[in-house]
Amino acid sequence: MSTAHRSGLPRDTSVYGRLRHGILTLDHLPGEKLTERGLEDRLGSSRTPIRAALLRLEADGLVRRDGRGWTVAPIDLAEIRALAEYREAIEVAAVRMAADRASDDDLAALADAIATDDDDLLRPGAGFHEIIGRLSGNVFLAEGLAGTMTRLLRPRWLEVRTDEARDRARDEHREIADALMARDAERAAGLVRAHVRSGAQRTVETLAHERRRLRGHGLAVVDEG
Repeated sequence: MSTAHRSGLPRDTSVYGRLRHGILTLDHLPGEKLTERGLEDRLGSSRTPIRAALLRLEADGLVRRDGRGWTVAPIDLAEIRALAEYREAIEVAAVRMAADRASDDDLAALADAIATDDDDLLRPGAGFHEIIGRLSGNVFLAEGLAGTMTRLLRPRWLEVRTDEARDRARDEHREIADALMARDAERAAGLVRAHVRSGAQRTVETLAHERRRLRGHGLAVVDEG
């Protein structure tokens, strides 16, 4: 189930970066038990940086405490629904601000990001939606959107596995970028709203339908709403 890092971009080689990469690429499966001792052997690192990395990943919503150990956070359908509501609110606000505040060069860079290799999403802030957050010029919107997209990355990868699905997402991104280039805030906001809602619906429906099969592959998918 893992996804190789194919891009030529530098990767965070810190203990945190390596663990985060392993979780987001499903090398560490949702629901997998983790121990600091086991990670010492696997990562060739001492316990102090491993513990610090796990605490950061807990704040990211990617791991949970489990007694004396840790568990990779399961994919939670209720969380996906809640995150979609939150994401819609902040990304619609962010895209309106970006239409007013971003420079032409910034918006051209956003359009270029559409063609970027999917693995770039593993770098914080490198994805299309994280860039929209930054272009809003509001640090709190940018941080909120970046954190939300990190939590959604695993279910998004599981849902967008076909060329058709990836092409659809890319086309929707291109429409949003075109609206921003035209400085049409209302159109951009409407496109973002539709993109977030339809994407969340497809993701939840796909994962709910495939929950049993995914569990057979060792992926914990829950609905804790």
